[in-house]
Amino acid sequence: PKSYDNPKLKELIKIIMEWINDELVDDRIIIQDIEEDLYDGQVLQKLIEKLSGDKLSVPEVTQSEEGQRNKLRIVLGVANRILGLHRGQARWSVESVHTKNIVSILHLLVALARHYRAPIRLPENVVVDVVIVTKKDGLLTSRVIAEELTSTYKDIGMRCERDAFDTLFDHAPEKLQVVKKSLITFVNKHLNKLNLEVNDLESQFCDGVYLCLLAGLLEGYFVPLYDFHLTPQSFDEKVANVTLAFELMMDAGLPQPKARPEDIVNLDLKSTLRVLYNLFTKYKHLS
Repeated sequence: PKSYDNPKLKELIKIIMEWINDELVDDRIIIQDIEEDLYDGQVLQKLIEKLSGDKLSVPEVTQSEEGQRNKLRIVLGVANRILGLHRGQARWSVESVHTKNIVSILHLLVALARHYRAPIRLPENVVVDVVIVTKKDGLLTSRVIAEELTSTYKDIGMRCERDAFDTLFDHAPEKLQVVKKSLITFVNKHLNKLNLEVNDLESQFCDGVYLCLLAGLLEGYFVPLYDFHLTPQSFDEKVANVTLAFELMMDAGLPQPKARPEDIVNLDLKSTLRVLYNLFTKYKHLS
């Protein structure tokens, strides 16, 4: 119980809850308590469907405890498969989630957030004390172990050095609008050649289609439509498109983008602007 007072744990729970609420805004789902709102598998099902882009074949609403456990079994099975975990590797189970074990639930949510490169910064090195109670010779004995929920993350996106875009976002929103306008003018000058037009930088580049076409246009060639997913449906297809666009940019001599493909797909505006600004810097002289 004392661990609940840990400020880093409180911050982790707050960030994870805000992320889930952002993801599920279209489903009109708002969670307010991680233990109470996730134990029956309903919200977890919706979250995994949203992140993966695939519908799960599970009963929609189950009131009975047995029904909830069966649903959880299916949902956690899908989560484990997505995360590439084999039997016994997961740090959560049907039993632990259904009995509202917050440590298990957080392990699962942190793993999903990291797998899908959620556009959030998880507090690092969050450790909680967990009491383990065992029964031996009719006597209950307890011991306390330190359980690590998050560690130090080296991958870009979870943490990276601040740059001009951080400053723009934090201190100069009016200048940010000027930059966005310049970038929209720049990309449309080239995309217009294919009768395409961009009005919203954040959403219109997130599936990677325009990025692939733009990378080709700027280098004077047309990217074959069979090289990428023209109408990507799933998260993975969009990530594959953005990854290809990044490869085309690096082939043209640009440095590896700071952002990850997953950041662009997750509608992280700052990451999208960084990528487009790199293109603008290199190709702004092109007519």
